[in-house]
Amino acid sequence: MTARLIFDAQDMVGESLLWDDRRGRLVWIDIIGRRVHALDPVTGDHRLWPLPFRPTSISLREDGDAMLCSERHICRWNWQGEPVPLIEVEPDLPMNRLNEGAVGPDGALWVGSMHQNIGDDDSPKDIPGATGHIYRFAPDGHLRQMADDLYGIANTLVWPEPDLLVVADTLQNTLYQYRIGPDGLGPRAVFAAGLERGLPDGSTTDAAGRVWNARVVGGYALACLETDGRLAAYHDLPCSWPTSCAFGGAGLDRLFVTSARFTMNAEHLQTAPQEGGLFEVATTARGKPPNRFGQM
Repeated sequence: MTARLIFDAQDMVGESLLWDDRRGRLVWIDIIGRRVHALDPVTGDHRLWPLPFRPTSISLREDGDAMLCSERHICRWNWQGEPVPLIEVEPDLPMNRLNEGAVGPDGALWVGSMHQNIGDDDSPKDIPGATGHIYRFAPDGHLRQMADDLYGIANTLVWPEPDLLVVADTLQNTLYQYRIGPDGLGPRAVFAAGLERGLPDGSTTDAAGRVWNARVVGGYALACLETDGRLAAYHDLPCSWPTSCAFGGAGLDRLFVTSARFTMNAEHLQTAPQEGGLFEVATTARGKPPNRFGQM
């Protein structure tokens, strides 16, 4: 096995992992657990912030605060107290919720939506169809829908190149790509489709522009994809539902992975108690510094 458990988070849905290079720590959320984690992977120092809502993504701001999304709102958070809502996304689509969110090279927050798949009691709900979209929230407060394409579960917002956006639809087992021009996104094209192990969840990119994709729903792996979308390799994991990944450490040469235990029964968790943990994967690749909201 090329991966090891480094923190037994027991997250229901660990997600949105990133490296805060200024504070030297990993940051991620637990959607159903309604909390934010921060972990120094060198010292093991861990902080936990409970939230009054289910978070869906977290990103860094240039001024040191965070962009924290709930199911309905994009918020600003100063790492203490309650996040401050800035704007509601899709107020005309109450059956939808936000999912993936990440800051792009342009300093804007990009977010994807999907049909609500979590019940009021935190139980799973069926998704009846593709109702999600991709949005861009600019530092000036302007929110724009970026494409007419529909997504069942909008996931993976990464930029292998400054003008190339890769987005996944988990339900379609497909990663798509868009060229970014002065007027917005070009036509959607397939980046990678039909990988055999699991389904695509969150991703990160390395310094060479390769995409590392967490293969959720029984994938037990990260898929490393070349710049043209070809599968380079699977990297095995000791968890069945890896959800997101990020390069971290002082040299951006350590690769970390969050996971989930959502929908898993007690019998499975007895035999696989590491589900929902934070893992480190052995690799020779290096990552890129995180983008920050409002950066120029």
